Amino acid sequence: MAFDVLTATPLIVQLHLAAALPALLLGPVALYRRRRDRVHKTFGYLWVASILGLAVSGLFIRSEIALLGPFGPIHLFSVFAIYGVADGVWCIRRGDARGHLVAMQSVWFGVVGLAGLLTLLPGRTLNRALFGDAWALGAVAAALGLAGLALLWRRRFRAPPMRGG
Repeated sequence: MAFDVLTATPLIVQLHLAAALPALLLGPVALYRRRRDRVHKTFGYLWVASILGLAVSGLFIRSEIALLGPFGPIHLFSVFAIYGVADGVWCIRRGDARGHLVAMQSVWFGVVGLAGLLTLLPGRTLNRALFGDAWALGAVAAALGLAGLALLWRRRFRAPPMRGG
């Protein structure tokens, strides 16, 4: 890993990456833990803070494909994250645990999963930092990650087997 690539980026990009790591690591614990207890709630609060930090910091990074001022298509992930987290919090406050689960899992899959894997594509900063001259490995890693993400997403919505006859 080439840390010099990351340290040479603007501070806002470094903050964005610093928020992405806990969002990636805390998400599965908060989202897939069987028991909904204090650990779930604590990890959930930390995860939401990291997702919001990720989304807000992303809004301050100029897009390479700027369509509206400094904003490009990638900034839609920030909007989706903020909306999804707000929806998830709104659902749980209303007592809609299923809606809360769907909203928060959708944010993790979309923002952390999909957007995170897109950062591995050639030409992106994280691709240069992780793969250096072997930039094509980033495309392979992104493709494999997207396939894994699709399998997880599909499994997430699979209906439970029918019982009885």
